[in-house]
Amino acid sequence: MAAIVIDGKEVAKSIRAELAAEVKELAQQGIVPALTVILVGEDPASHSYVRGKVKGCEEVGIRSEVIRMPDTTSQQELLETIAHLNENPNVHGILVQLPLPAHISEKAVIDAILPEKDVDGFHPINVGNMMIGEDAFLPCTPYGIVEMIKRTGVELTGKRVVVVGRSNIVGKPVAQLLLQENATVTMCHSRTTNLEEVTRQADILIVAVGKPGIIGREHVTPGTFVIDVGVNRLETGKLTGDVRFDEVAPIASYITPVPGGVGPMTITMLLKNTIKAARLLAKEEKRKG
Repeated sequence: MAAIVIDGKEVAKSIRAELAAEVKELAQQGIVPALTVILVGEDPASHSYVRGKVKGCEEVGIRSEVIRMPDTTSQQELLETIAHLNENPNVHGILVQLPLPAHISEKAVIDAILPEKDVDGFHPINVGNMMIGEDAFLPCTPYGIVEMIKRTGVELTGKRVVVVGRSNIVGKPVAQLLLQENATVTMCHSRTTNLEEVTRQADILIVAVGKPGIIGREHVTPGTFVIDVGVNRLETGKLTGDVRFDEVAPIASYITPVPGGVGPMTITMLLKNTIKAARLLAKEEKRKG
């Protein structure tokens, strides 16, 4: 039996409807969630991602602002801009679009954002709190993956999950989030030997490597739940994932397509984090006042 193809756009649409209702509720309390995105340089992909974020904000009622800076911007200039936004009580979420020009340290920039405004979930304090199971802003793609699985109704407790890829943005955090959902998690990477043997043990297989078609039929067993996080552009211009969809879909139980799978969830969870930040910062202001 062929897999159920998870439509990330539909799942995201459902969540965004919930978020729009939440924003309306906050508006009645005089709170309007606000996100500021800083875009440095002219990278076409970055501009496209930022347009998607602005559109998402409009859809749910979040106020958004984009600060565009040239690729000649110095690290100090960028840090000063972040410091100004940190101090602005009307800005609840700050996001610096990555990648940055080579002369700017991504770590320095991420570290400069106040943890309570770090709606990307990349600040070391948020990462540390996530690791120990404390409240934190969760990184958006892993957060979206877990939410997507949950919304299928599939139980995570006791499931064997294999994560292929160990990046700080997806692989490591999604493994941690799934451990917190009581799954048993195995992580694989470029130096894993006998990859097929490991992935074939998975009830749920999450692939986030960035290599087109690295996972095929030989890596899965019938009924595996497959999440493809990879987004790769071929020489033809076509987007494709890390999973050979046509091979795997006929035997999987669920599978995400590329494009239209995990991607729409990432921006949606950014919106969710921004609304959470607005709630928390308003609560803190009330406590101080």
